Amino acid sequence: MTTRNFDNRTLFVGDNIDYLRAMNSETVDLVATDPPFAKGRDFHAAPDSLAAGASFQDRWKWDEGAHPPFVNALEDDPKHKDVWMVIQSARASWGDDMGAFLCFMGVRLLEMRRLLKPMGSIYLHCDPTASHYLKTLMDAVFGRQNFRNEIVWDYKKVSNSGAKKFNRAHDIILFYVKSKTGVFNRQYESVLSGRKQALIRAGYNTKRMNGERYLYIYDEDTVKEKERLGKINRDDFDYVRYVDITKGNVLTDVFKVDHLNSQSKENVGYPTQKPLALYERMIRASSNEGDLVLDPFAGCATTAVAAERLGRQWVGMDLWPNTVDLTIHRLQDEKRMFAVENLSVVKTPPDRTDEGEVESPDLELEMSRQLEKWQRLYKSEIVDHLREAQSNATGLVVCAGCGRELEIEFMELDHIFPSAEGGENWITNRILLCLPCNGKKSNAYTLAGLRKANKREGWMRDEASAESAQVRARRRADAIKADGYAGTVFGGAP
Repeated sequence: MTTRNFDNRTLFVGDNIDYLRAMNSETVDLVATDPPFAKGRDFHAAPDSLAAGASFQDRWKWDEGAHPPFVNALEDDPKHKDVWMVIQSARASWGDDMGAFLCFMGVRLLEMRRLLKPMGSIYLHCDPTASHYLKTLMDAVFGRQNFRNEIVWDYKKVSNSGAKKFNRAHDIILFYVKSKTGVFNRQYESVLSGRKQALIRAGYNTKRMNGERYLYIYDEDTVKEKERLGKINRDDFDYVRYVDITKGNVLTDVFKVDHLNSQSKENVGYPTQKPLALYERMIRASSNEGDLVLDPFAGCATTAVAAERLGRQWVGMDLWPNTVDLTIHRLQDEKRMFAVENLSVVKTPPDRTDEGEVESPDLELEMSRQLEKWQRLYKSEIVDHLREAQSNATGLVVCAGCGRELEIEFMELDHIFPSAEGGENWITNRILLCLPCNGKKSNAYTLAGLRKANKREGWMRDEASAESAQVRARRRADAIKADGYAGTVFGGAP
């Protein structure tokens, strides 16, 4: 076991790979983190919330030019060959974007494993977008024998997933240990079932097995009172068992924890914020008081706040500079009134003192999250371009779903191919629809499917005009893409 080269309550601001590689080995008891999910979309905080300004792009791009050294390093190093095979299989079955995402995660997971103590554990939050790929990646990094659970977070919020599949209502959390000696504290439901409450009120229960009578005592005081009243005599039984059922049922791998709604006291408006109760459950199960919890994707500091509540030490990392102010706010909002001077904000990696190497010295950030300028257009800019493209000679905007001509105020931006099916948010996949068409389309139809439904239901006004509006919008998008949105096509960059 090595000595830590970082302090408790430290926030590292910047790319977490630099800090993960700079931390001494076997200094962390638990990793509990909520990384990107490979959703292929952008996330933005509510503009009037405490997290205002927080945003990130969960999009991934394979950079072929950067990869030959990376490929060679993995193929020549038996220790990393399994990781490379997982990445290659994802590229073959899904595509390069998933391969890029797994590169991003792979180098970080290798370092997280190095940082964990022999009895350490990791909980990796994800969703069905990439959970199956991350599971094989975690098997390659931690060993499939160290897999413990695929936890289902049942958040009781149903998302409309379209007309052709079941609505989603859960996320996935992958639980692994570094070795078979991993810490695990059994957890129990905080609310007793109705049956257990009734048994405690009754005080006892009886059972006959193989001709012998058993007395199960759940509350000794109640049983004594009933014996005094002559209602029961424990001497009449062959066996007497004392059973403690006050803890509730043992928790399963389905965590039923409500999502955060807009009225929740702990909601700070961060786009991917998770409930404290969810992370408290993981921290209780796989660490003890005084242990150190690491979150390399700290975001709005849910892991840090949960660890602080439970008497654990913690370290967080995030690219967003304002995570510092948000963390301080949330910790000070706790009853114990966290003192600002207790927090260490670090922007440079610490010096290694364990004389050890990083887990993956030849593995660099082999992908690019930088999008082209045309891919980074704001929603308002996309609307302006499409309004001009879809307008007729009188200045009215033609709906690409039904052909109606309306003022821009009666139009909404939607996807040609639904986002629920992987449709991008870029201008090449966006279109203006009238309010009724947009409401009908939702995530249930492609644009072509919407037109078919409009014809079938008698809502179509002018199919030729609708199709022409889409053609004009696509020409505008293609021109912007071809130009790189450098400003030469429409007279100025945004």
